[in-house]
Amino acid sequence: MPAVADATTENFRDLVADGTVLVDVWGPACAPCVALGPHVEAIAEERPALRVLKLEAPKARRLCIELKVMGMPAFLLFRDGEEMARLHDPQLSAAKLRAWLDDELEPDKLDGERPEGDDVEGR
Repeated sequence: MPAVADATTENFRDLVADGTVLVDVWGPACAPCVALGPHVEAIAEERPALRVLKLEAPKARRLCIELKVMGMPAFLLFRDGEEMARLHDPQLSAAKLRAWLDDELEPDKLDGERPEGDDVEGR
């Protein structure tokens, strides 16, 4: 199985149903999305326990509307089918993406509830 799998409208729900899954919502006309591509591949190879998906927004418009994705690049983090966090930033850097992911994947956040007042951006 490739390090990064392609998600479609048809297979999306099945792919995020189990485990911890990072979804890269991207578009070929989005320069920051394309620039982040190699970093997303590297993250997938460095974290074998994390499933990484790429969802091409222009090919999944209805799903993106359902997910309330308002711009790109956008990263959604799912755990057992439920969205647990998201990051959307048109100026997103690879370093900021990695820092956000490290923070969200801390063991205490995965094992229990979020501390009170810990808001998730974009929700």
